Amino acid sequence: MLEASMIVVGDEILGGYVTDENSPLLARVLRDHGVGLSCVHVVADDPAAIDEALSLELSRARPRVVVTSGGVGSTPDDLTFEAVAASLGRDLVTDPTIGAKVDGALAWSAEQGFPVSEEFAWHVLRMARIPQGSRLVERSGGWAPGVLVDVEGGVDAGGVTVAILPGVPSEFAALLTEAVAPQVLAGRNPTPYVAELTHRYPESVLNLAFVEVMERYPDVKLGSYPGRPAIVRLSGVRSQVEAAAARIAAVLAELDASDAGQRLAAARAAREARATGTRSGAATPADAETEEEA
Repeated sequence: MLEASMIVVGDEILGGYVTDENSPLLARVLRDHGVGLSCVHVVADDPAAIDEALSLELSRARPRVVVTSGGVGSTPDDLTFEAVAASLGRDLVTDPTIGAKVDGALAWSAEQGFPVSEEFAWHVLRMARIPQGSRLVERSGGWAPGVLVDVEGGVDAGGVTVAILPGVPSEFAALLTEAVAPQVLAGRNPTPYVAELTHRYPESVLNLAFVEVMERYPDVKLGSYPGRPAIVRLSGVRSQVEAAAARIAAVLAELDASDAGQRLAAARAAREARATGTRSGAATPADAETEEEA
């Protein structure tokens, strides 16, 4: 089964100046393809930090895709290409497709009257220098580069594929959905079946039922999320998920029929009635007494 990890690169993320939008999107795309996201690293624009995170992910179970976001521009703090190359023991080489785009950008800058010196051009051309053996991934109408680097044959051979993508959310999203997903993710894992149940009880009331279900169906993932209503989410093979959901539903039905469940329902109904009365400006003399009983 293919698994995934992510390395988010950016001082601006760690400094709280920018909110990471890319890891939630990646999680959703992976989920749609039945691929689990093992972890997300958020690291500084520092080659040592990138190397540490990548080295850890290369040591995990395979096949695996490691997606990076950020650090692929032309400024001195854009270091992801060279950091990944160094971590993998590879040289940097100039990609002709990206190089042609960069040359066009340099020509435009010169036409606008910007001083395009040799040093200026060198920095911009850093965007075209990618780890040796990489495959370029592009999307229609996009400019920012993205590459795939296969380690020990990549995911096709049971190894690791590193997808180096830009950090700009729109560019990241386009390359992920138009290039990485169809080339690396599609068709590798079965898509899990998901069932959700809602209820109105404290999570602790269902703990024993959760333990029972998790022991009986160890391959089913169970998540409990408090709220109004609370949600129990189950995912895995359909037959097992349906059986697990049926057991949770039976426990909820037993709770609904119990004295404790009916008292809870009455108390909540009273609270809702009071809330409605407060909004309409109509209060009742029994409010304080009902609140105390609830």
